Amino acid sequence: MIINENIATKTALHLLQINAIKLNPENPFTWASGWKSPIYCDNRIALSFPKVRDFLSKVISEKIKKDFEGSFIIAAVATGAIGIGMLVAQKLDLPFIYVRPEPKKHGQKNQIEGQFKEGQRVVVIEDLISTGKSSLNAVKALRERSAQILGMMALFTYQFSIAEEAFKKDNVKLQTLCDYSYLLSAALNKKTISENQLEDLETWRNNPSNWTPKED
Repeated sequence: MIINENIATKTALHLLQINAIKLNPENPFTWASGWKSPIYCDNRIALSFPKVRDFLSKVISEKIKKDFEGSFIIAAVATGAIGIGMLVAQKLDLPFIYVRPEPKKHGQKNQIEGQFKEGQRVVVIEDLISTGKSSLNAVKALRERSAQILGMMALFTYQFSIAEEAFKKDNVKLQTLCDYSYLLSAALNKKTISENQLEDLETWRNNPSNWTPKED
């Protein structure tokens, strides 16, 4: 669920402008899962652009301040959300931690890095939601330490049905600045993509695991 339409459009335009999101239906990217994808998203690039990172962290901070009361901490999903999560925590003057995909193999073997006490209330920050697996893995690690998860805030979601179902099943409220639908609308208005490309991009989102680019 996006925060609001205006923020979704502005976020899409920012991410397209700095090439954090690339759209290329004719020459698709290959994800680690093996899926062929007409889109590649690396929101960490936003950290290199002061005005963009300030916009993103400010919007998330304001929404968190509006939605949640009392004491809580900010947790980021490693590694993509660490930068933006730290900026949000700084703006809100709140403690910050981050959650690794799995415990370290050496040292104290931590999965949760930073000062964290069992039972604390947590707002989780994520940069990108695809299937939701890695995001909810972080939530699981926190809940195993008796954390109370207030919700998750993410920069962008592909809007895969598998992710929506997973978040609902795990009872995690997800809010995002932007989603795939708003991204495509912004890209079309900017003439970053054509009407024909739009159709191909929409087809991919509906069946990403079996998608193949249209032949000329």
